[in-house]
Amino acid sequence: MARPLRIEYEGAIYHVTARGNERSKIFFTKRDYQRFRDYITEAKSKFGFKLHSYVLMTNHYHLIIETPHGNLGKIMHYLNGSYTTYINTKRKRSGHLFQGRYKAILVDKDTYLLELSRYLHLNPVRAKMIESPELYTHSSYGSYISNCKEEIVTHDMILGMLTGDEESARQRYKAYVECGLGEESKSPMANVYGGMILGGNGFIREALGRLQGEKVEGDEVAHRKALRACANTEEILAAVCGHYGVSFEMFAEDKRSEARKAGVYLLKKFSGATNKEIGELFGGLSYSAVTKIAQTFSIQMAENKELQGRIRKIVGLFSVFKG
Repeated sequence: MARPLRIEYEGAIYHVTARGNERSKIFFTKRDYQRFRDYITEAKSKFGFKLHSYVLMTNHYHLIIETPHGNLGKIMHYLNGSYTTYINTKRKRSGHLFQGRYKAILVDKDTYLLELSRYLHLNPVRAKMIESPELYTHSSYGSYISNCKEEIVTHDMILGMLTGDEESARQRYKAYVECGLGEESKSPMANVYGGMILGGNGFIREALGRLQGEKVEGDEVAHRKALRACANTEEILAAVCGHYGVSFEMFAEDKRSEARKAGVYLLKKFSGATNKEIGELFGGLSYSAVTKIAQTFSIQMAENKELQGRIRKIVGLFSVFKG
């Protein structure tokens, strides 16, 4: 089974989710919800993370976590492991409580954090469990809109995005969340890149730069193609033009040009562009022609070390993965 990669660093913010095995319950009584909060408190003391928002549903949970020490793996191992042991002991069961590994999406706080917190707090409403988010007691929303702060939650960052005055920020946050009631708005999770990054282009490239290229090469890595698509069309073609010292117009329709073949190959491998899009750039090449050029060039590279070296140099001009 394909495994998601983890990007861990100091100050990273994540949207973390975990579901019950076979979508079964993970919370059975009110005491279970409180025990999970207790484990969050213990984990915060041990690992020094910040919890910006949370919602605990019947068979899954959502957390927005910031890791000042770059230690998400240790945090989640402790949290899920401790809670699984508690449930197994209490209910006299054994085996997995959660379905596979937790899912962690790296979040660009400047672009998506505020919207993501609203998405979490409206989750019980979308699930038709309650009509208003403030009626749901197993989330951080109540502590955001009232003076009754919840010690495990850090409110300052999200409220500070609205205004510097705390009381006014609470009112504005309530209005912001409630304006999402009844809307069929697009989920921010629809914009997740490569199954693991939620942010703008600059944030995505910076995050990918923290990965080493070899980590994304294995077939077992989830979303491998998207993670390798680390440059846009313009960047790749500019690198090809710069290496060969020619303009795009000079080699785009020259069927014998190495630059043309290299351009098609590199776009197909690194840009994420479709065969149709690549074909249109090169004078209307068909879908199959783009595939054939890329495959033939790949074979030539395997047989020609000097050609391999030239392509590596071009890749080094645009890719966050050097080679």
